[in-house]
Amino acid sequence: MTLHPQPKGTEPRPWAFPAPERDVLPNGLTVLHCHRPGQQVIAVEVVLDAPLDAEPEGLDGVATIMARAFSEGTDKHSAEEFAAELERCGATIDAHADHPGVRVTLEVPASRLARALGLLADALRAPAFPEGEVERLVSNRLDEIPHELATPARRAAKELYKELFPADLRMSRPRQGTEETVRAIDAAAVRAFYRAHIRPATATVVIVGDFTGIPLAETLADTLGAWTGDSAQPRTAPPVRADDTGRVVIVDRPGAVQTQLLIGRIGPDRHDRVWPAQVLGVYCLGGTLTSRLDRVLREEKGYTYGVRAFGQVLRSSPDGSGAAILAISGSVATEVTGPALEDTWKVLGALAAGGLTEEERDVAVQNLVGVAPLRYETASAVAGTLADQVEQHLPDDFQAQIYSRLAETGTVEATAAAVSAFPADRLVTVLVGDAAVIEEPVRALGIGRVEVVPG
Repeated sequence: MTLHPQPKGTEPRPWAFPAPERDVLPNGLTVLHCHRPGQQVIAVEVVLDAPLDAEPEGLDGVATIMARAFSEGTDKHSAEEFAAELERCGATIDAHADHPGVRVTLEVPASRLARALGLLADALRAPAFPEGEVERLVSNRLDEIPHELATPARRAAKELYKELFPADLRMSRPRQGTEETVRAIDAAAVRAFYRAHIRPATATVVIVGDFTGIPLAETLADTLGAWTGDSAQPRTAPPVRADDTGRVVIVDRPGAVQTQLLIGRIGPDRHDRVWPAQVLGVYCLGGTLTSRLDRVLREEKGYTYGVRAFGQVLRSSPDGSGAAILAISGSVATEVTGPALEDTWKVLGALAAGGLTEEERDVAVQNLVGVAPLRYETASAVAGTLADQVEQHLPDDFQAQIYSRLAETGTVEATAAAVSAFPADRLVTVLVGDAAVIEEPVRALGIGRVEVVPG
């Protein structure tokens, strides 16, 4: 039997996050394109300047309904015809609304890019927003709300945002609207929101994949370049205001066998110089199964299957008016809710007193920086990150630079950022669980005033 020789490894090649090229079409549409040889499924992300704080009063959720309705027909195709055309292309279109704006995504084989971009352009240029389809989407959204409220993690997030932000700030309310506001949405409201905010001059398209043999400039001009609209004045976002005074809110779920924990506060956005150190420090605290929180709460005490600490950007802006949520999340057995919280505070105290170790820092850098090439193997991963940068008003090389800055961040700097992210006396704690069992043990901890609200 002849054996093939054992493959030999080669020298590692230097890697950097892909750098896009930037153009502007005659209609004002900004285009970021990134050629990735071998990526035969092309990813497109359209960033639309239609943030949630632009939704009319009493119509929270209209941005979500509009986003979902983009694929429900155009001036050329009914909803059924549009879906059939996408299927013939082997393409998928999805859309969602969030605080920075609306994102529309397209994935399609490279060989059918022109046809799929034509459909995407039609959806953006002349969406039909038929009354029957909008009514169906509203009904679907109303059906989703009870399920979300029944999910402990979603219910905890809803309460945390309500606690952190004042009622007049859009961030205090559910992203996709409440039952009352969604019921008020109709096709006329969706069309009005579209006319007020959707135009090429304020939009950016990110396209990533293998463009070999594709006349990209011509294809974009013939499709998305045909989308027209007027210019718009720069929109001023309201400042982010938050109250993270230490306190506890228990969302009562009588009989619950588990308690959902969500501990959070407001923090800086990606424009802040502390961001790389914060990413590294928070990862050491709760970013993986080997982090401090998991070692104590999961491995040593057996309270939980896992606890995570993370930072999530809500809105990012160069003037420093943006914000991120810094949070610790997990679930524990009802009867150990008090001890689990007590040990969480002990972990935070130990971090402040003794700092991170060099080993913790090195493992975090390896996990965050060393695996980056694997994270960005697909065109969709690259396109999504570039679109995030656009939404957050970051330079095109931000992601490439962040890995260098993470690798350069020392243990002392990462410790200081993690301690600053989770000061023990400035955390809002939301517990979704059985108040009759957990209230007294939680009060005894003295981590802030305790309030019980209906589940």
